[in-house]
Amino acid sequence: MNIIVAGCGKVGQTLAERLVAGNHEVTVMDISYDAVSAVTSTVDVMGYQGDCTSIVSQKEAGIKDADLLIAVTGDDEKNMLACLIAKKTGRCHTIARIRSPQYTEEIGYLKDELGLSMSINPEYVAAEEIVRLIQIPSALEVDTFAKGRITLIGIEIPEGSVLDNLAIKDMNNKVGTNALICVTEHAGEVSIPNGDTVLHSKDKISVTLSMGEVSNLLNKIGIKAKKIKNVMIAGGGTIGYYLAKRLLELRINVKIIDKNPVRCEELSELLPKAMIICGDATEKRVLLQESVEQMDAVCCLMHQDEANILLSLYLDNLQSGIKVITKVHRNSYDDLVTELPVGNIISTKSITADYIARYVRSMQNSMGSEVEALYRIMDGRVEALELSVGEDYGYAGVELKDLHIIDNALICRINRNGKIIRPGGRDTLEVGDRAVVVTTAKGINSIREIVKG
Repeated sequence: MNIIVAGCGKVGQTLAERLVAGNHEVTVMDISYDAVSAVTSTVDVMGYQGDCTSIVSQKEAGIKDADLLIAVTGDDEKNMLACLIAKKTGRCHTIARIRSPQYTEEIGYLKDELGLSMSINPEYVAAEEIVRLIQIPSALEVDTFAKGRITLIGIEIPEGSVLDNLAIKDMNNKVGTNALICVTEHAGEVSIPNGDTVLHSKDKISVTLSMGEVSNLLNKIGIKAKKIKNVMIAGGGTIGYYLAKRLLELRINVKIIDKNPVRCEELSELLPKAMIICGDATEKRVLLQESVEQMDAVCCLMHQDEANILLSLYLDNLQSGIKVITKVHRNSYDDLVTELPVGNIISTKSITADYIARYVRSMQNSMGSEVEALYRIMDGRVEALELSVGEDYGYAGVELKDLHIIDNALICRINRNGKIIRPGGRDTLEVGDRAVVVTTAKGINSIREIVKG
């Protein structure tokens, strides 16, 4: 596809990298020459310096030949106007990043009026992801499919677990669970396992199951399921606001620390049930005064990555079992933070890129099967997809044991009209089903692509 990305910030660069990896022709545009150069010097894309809200600039950047324009500048109004111009001038699909809580509440109307194909609020989506992690505090990752009926969680096998030195084929008899282990990481190596794969303590695994089965599984494999009741949020920005609002709805006690007095006043009015503290969350004195050691979870969501990392490292030294979630935005920190004890890492740029990549894949497929959901797990080395089964599938009614599935791919769950099936060799895929698939292969767009001819 021919795609124009308007906005060459961190999100724009990450998005350009993902789209190029998916074999798309990408042009990036920004009003800043330096911003354009920063992307074109590291990613194989065309660059154009110009204002994305200018009809002339859009035409010169190639909007007439574009299939999609993605507006991810730092200004909501600019993104919406760029998409409106692209829709009228180029008649292409459009995606806008819209972050303001005010616009989020009116997004249905705005999408219709502007003709947006998709909008994304990274801060809101990040807050929802944090909520899932807080609901399952022992998880490294939590993703959902089938409108929440299927959960994919990442966990680390603890020392002395019943799973230690256990072959996956013996798991159900030993543990008595409907869970399915679909990805393993042993000694840093990620693979799609089979029944003969032997698990070890300290291995990281991704498991599919229903949300209601999570606590039972964790208890059986030796992970204490702790319920989160008290959460501290360091940073009262947009993510902090969205997160606090959702946690309060779940009857979780929320304490927000922010050093901006004006913002604290705003939050006090917006979130009357939350405790708002005006102070610096990187100061030990403030943290001790607010009893940080008694918190069940601390979310480090300040504007500066360095401050978030510093706070996370301090919390790790407390050794109090606090669930820590850290927001990191800078591209240069991606490799560094994965080696540090900073808890769960949240990146709005990665979340945005993942959501948009899912939509682009759906656009690519004109044959009926679509990518309904897409997550990158195990530090981006594995993709977990929900794929709908279209009329062109060609293997309806064929038992899974008779299908030749590509290497390093696994069908984890089947959603058939709301009934969730843990697939076995005698099960089939039927037209209209939705299958959850994990694979180390990149660029899968259709269920047909995981079946060898």
